[in-house]
Amino acid sequence: MCSCTLSIVWHGVCNSIVAMVADLKQFDELNVLAIRSDWDWPGALRDIFRPRGVNLLVAENTNDIVNVLRQRRICTTIIDTDPGEPETGLWTLKIIRMEQPLMPCILLADRATNMMLEKALQLDAFSVMTKPVDMNILKDQLNRLFVKRYGSHIFSS
Repeated sequence: MCSCTLSIVWHGVCNSIVAMVADLKQFDELNVLAIRSDWDWPGALRDIFRPRGVNLLVAENTNDIVNVLRQRRICTTIIDTDPGEPETGLWTLKIIRMEQPLMPCILLADRATNMMLEKALQLDAFSVMTKPVDMNILKDQLNRLFVKRYGSHIFSS
């Protein structure tokens, strides 16, 4: 293979990598969707998001999730699973994948069993965190997500 062919191939690879990182400028507003909460989860998240100009939208059920995903552009979703039924969080992730196959999602669970982690990996969850959530670790995960997905350091400390 000649060097000009290698250059074209390398240029194509670089363009593909750049294309995988979405640009935050495509969003007219920065929205994060939080799903389910059995505590003051939205209030705790707003403390992280508000100073960064990020809107927190909360969905309580499947209809809310689908409506929000169809009406608003969402940067990421945080799914709080039910303590007694962790599979509801995985089911919610499946619904999100049907509407937005590439949206990065963070899954919160009381217990992250091997089976749950395996299913979350199959559904391409960005990360799985155990509750109670350490807000500093969540900020680190959000920073990692936004740097990797959007090339943005909006959540860096």
